[in-house]
Amino acid sequence: MAQIFPQWTNKAPFVVLAGVGFSLVVVVGLVWYYASPWNTDVGYRPIQPVPYSHKLHANIDSLSLDCRFCHTGVETSPVAGIPPTQTCMNCHNMIKADSDKLALVRESLKSGTPIAWVRVHKSPDYVYFDHSAHLTAGVGCASCHGRIDEMEVVAQAKPLSMGWCLECHRNPDDHLRPAGEITNMNWTPGANQAEFAKKQKQFLDIQAPITDCTGCHR
Repeated sequence: MAQIFPQWTNKAPFVVLAGVGFSLVVVVGLVWYYASPWNTDVGYRPIQPVPYSHKLHANIDSLSLDCRFCHTGVETSPVAGIPPTQTCMNCHNMIKADSDKLALVRESLKSGTPIAWVRVHKSPDYVYFDHSAHLTAGVGCASCHGRIDEMEVVAQAKPLSMGWCLECHRNPDDHLRPAGEITNMNWTPGANQAEFAKKQKQFLDIQAPITDCTGCHR
C-alpha cells in the first residue's frame, strides 16, 4: 500500500516544535529588551512650560548653583521639591528681568499660580522613596539623576526600576561619597573607595543592604 504522505513529513512535528520554541525565545527576548525601563523610560525629556537649562545654572563651568539652592527639601524630606516661583525671581528680578522666556515666571509671581512643571523622575505610587535617607547615607544626586548639570533640557538618565535599585542596595559602595560631595557632579570614586565605604557604613551605622520588600513597598 502506497504511503499517503511523503517521508519528509515525519520530521514536520519536530520542525513545528522547534519553530514554536524559537518564536517564544524571540518574543520573550524582544519584550525583555524593548519593554525594559532602559528603553521605555530612559531618555524621557518632556517639554517644560518655561525653558530651564541645568547646564547653565548648575554646571561648574557656568553659574555653578548648588542643587539645594532650588531643591531645598532634598536633605530633610522624602521629596526633593520643586522651587516656588519666588526662588526663580530672587535672581531674575534683576537678571534678565525683561526676558520673553521668563514671561510665564513673572505672570506666576504676579498671580500666585504655580508654574505647571512637567515631572520627569517619578517612582510608582506603590513605591516609597526617601531622598533624605539616601543623601544622609552619602548617595549623590548623580547616582540617580545622571549628569543633570550637563543637560539643557532635563531627561531621565536611569531606569529607576526595581532591579536597578536592588543592584545599588546590594552593593552601594561605589555610590557612597563624603557628605560635602553629595551635589558634586564631577565626583568619582577614588582608589581607596572600598575602605572609605566601609568606614562610612560603620560611621552611619548602615546595616545590611535593604532588599526586603517592606523596605520600599509599605
